[in-house]
Amino acid sequence: MTKIVIRLGGYQGPNSVHTRAAVKFGEVLEREAGHLASFELVPDVLALGRESGELPGMVERGELALCYISTVRFAPSVPELRVFELPFVVRDRSRTQQALQGELGAKLKQRMSESTPFRALGFWDNGFRHITNRVRPIRTPADCKGLRIRTQISDLHAETMRALGFEAIPVDVKEYVEQIATDRFQAQENPLTNTFNFGVHHYDRYITLSGHLFGTSALVGSHAQFARWPAELRNAVECAGEEATLHQHTLAAREDDDILAKLDRRENDVIRLTRDEHQAFVDAVEPVLARHRGSLDPELFKYLA
Repeated sequence: MTKIVIRLGGYQGPNSVHTRAAVKFGEVLEREAGHLASFELVPDVLALGRESGELPGMVERGELALCYISTVRFAPSVPELRVFELPFVVRDRSRTQQALQGELGAKLKQRMSESTPFRALGFWDNGFRHITNRVRPIRTPADCKGLRIRTQISDLHAETMRALGFEAIPVDVKEYVEQIATDRFQAQENPLTNTFNFGVHHYDRYITLSGHLFGTSALVGSHAQFARWPAELRNAVECAGEEATLHQHTLAAREDDDILAKLDRRENDVIRLTRDEHQAFVDAVEPVLARHRGSLDPELFKYLA
């Protein structure tokens, strides 16, 4: 019998918590259904000349069976995901992970199934996002004024950065990494794991632990492919998705401390905001939160508060 190839694609290197979780997925799949399927990992489509934003289309066309990608890519079809694009909504990582593993995650999976061609197998922890730049230490919103900052392709992310005074430039991570050494970008915002693993810390001396956003990624496959697999394989893929998600959450929870320990203090200044300094950032973006909060189900915020 010819085995079904389950190919999972991502956009990060081998040290990424996402890549390590994808490896875990493959291990569980081999354990549960190695007689039915073989697993192939395509860890970094950027290295193949593709953009991260192409991953869902690659799944839909059958080039990949699965991929992970930031949930901002699905928010136009699943507005509930926009709760993770609003500033300072998530404060407690552990509670958020529990919600994603539980009732909130189940609701989001259902909405993905209803509104997109994709089946979500889990929602991964994409980390608290922090601001880095190469120009000056950032301790107040006034320090952000006029700096050109790369953001994810999210109108809400860009709106939040503009509220802080930045000039927001939303681009795919491939374009950013390719141009990181140029003058196009003076700043960026990312979880520490991406800042380090994409090599941003070699260009941006100043790292402000702002925690202004908390990101999520979705591990997805297509309904069409899923329906063609035998029931035993479908169950194994679901099991692998659950175990990979738990593993990813565990890795992500300790990643910030690991990255901070790796940074060279001769190369980077890590700026830890005081309570008052942090509150100034919260106050600066409050109009953005107020403008968009009412468009979302209040129950969503209860899972995260």
